[in-house]
Amino acid sequence: MRSRNLKGVPVELRNNLEKARQEQLALFRGLDRVDVSAQEMPQKELKKLMELDADCAEALWALDNPRGLNLRKMVRDTEKSLLRIPKVRKQLLAKLPERVLIPLANHEAQILTTLTLQDAYQDIPGKVP
Repeated sequence: MRSRNLKGVPVELRNNLEKARQEQLALFRGLDRVDVSAQEMPQKELKKLMELDADCAEALWALDNPRGLNLRKMVRDTEKSLLRIPKVRKQLLAKLPERVLIPLANHEAQILTTLTLQDAYQDIPGKVP
């Protein structure tokens, strides 16, 4: 995606958000491919991870639509979300049945190689790179 020069926004923020969204998408798609029932799925952690993904999507939208936004607050909140993702992801994986962890990791790795930059902008209204 194009890089805007926004005052107070770290230059690496967009790249970090795009990468996080791609990794989350690979995980979500990988979870769809493994043999895990709804009862075995750690719903609380999955919901948290989806909320953090939504935070990333919202931040990507905001970077292209900054008018009227408190960018300093948006950056602070977004960086907090980015820092929480690994912890919540680890909690989710720890609660999955052990039998699905290796297949899930394999699916994730394969899926991640097929994702494009445009996939990071999935479900974000407006322009696509």
